Amino acid sequence: MTDPVSEDPRDVLPPAPAHADIAAYAIRLGDDALILSHRLSEWSAHSPQIEEDLALANIALDLLGQARTLLSYGGAFSGRSEDDLAYLREERQFTNLQLTELDNGDFAVTMVRQLLFSCYQRELYRDLESSTDAQLAAIAAKAVKEVSYHVEHASTWVLRLGDGTELSHDRTQAALEAVWPYSHELFADDELARRIADRGVGPLPSGLRPAWLGAVQDVLTEATLSLPAGDWKPSGGRKGLHTEGFGYLLAEMQHLHRSHPGATW
Repeated sequence: MTDPVSEDPRDVLPPAPAHADIAAYAIRLGDDALILSHRLSEWSAHSPQIEEDLALANIALDLLGQARTLLSYGGAFSGRSEDDLAYLREERQFTNLQLTELDNGDFAVTMVRQLLFSCYQRELYRDLESSTDAQLAAIAAKAVKEVSYHVEHASTWVLRLGDGTELSHDRTQAALEAVWPYSHELFADDELARRIADRGVGPLPSGLRPAWLGAVQDVLTEATLSLPAGDWKPSGGRKGLHTEGFGYLLAEMQHLHRSHPGATW
C-alpha cells in the first residue's frame, strides 16, 4: 500500500469546504517545525560537545522533515510549494508559536525550550494519529516516533543541568523562568483550532495541556527545578505577531533563495 505521506499532496485533499481550514492548520504546524529547526541548526559547531552538535543537527533535520510534509500539504490547496511558503512569505504571514522562534540563549535555554515544545508535539501528534484527515494522520504517525526521542534528549539534559552543580541549577532555573511564559500560547484555543477540533481533524490545544504539564512536571521535579509563578502570557504568533529576533531569523533563512530566485543546483 502506498505511504500517504509520500503521495502527491494534491491527490489527498479533503472535501472542498474544509480546504481553507486544513491548509491553514497544516501550515501553522509546519511553521512551528520549520522555525525551531532553523533555531536548532544555529548550534552547529557551537554546542558544548561534538556529540551534541550531531544530536541537535539530527533533531533539526527531523523537524525540517515534518515542516516539509506539512507545508507541502498545506500549500497544495493553493498551489504553493514548500519553498514558496518557507522563503517567500513575509514576517506577518508566518503563524508559528513564539516559543519556537525564541533566541537560543545559553544551552540551558535551548534545552528548556526543547523540553516544553517536544512534550507538546508528542501529545499533539499522538492525537493527530486518529485525525479524520488521512494525510495529517500519516504525518503524525511518522513524526511521533521522532518526537519521542526529542523528549528523551531534552529531558536528559534538563535533568543533568538542573540537578548538577549550583551554577548549572541556577542557570537552568533562570532559563525556565525566561521561557515558561511562552508555553501558554501552546494551549490557546482560537477559532481555527475550534473548527478543526469540531471536524475531528485535530485536538483542541487546551485539551493537550494536562498530559503535557504532567510530563513536564515529572522532569522538572527530578531536576530539582520549580515551576515559575506569574501571569505574563505573551502571545500572537498564530496571528503573525512575532518577537524582535524573528525578522533577523527570516532574513538569514530566506537570503539565498531571495537573492537567486529560481536557481537550481
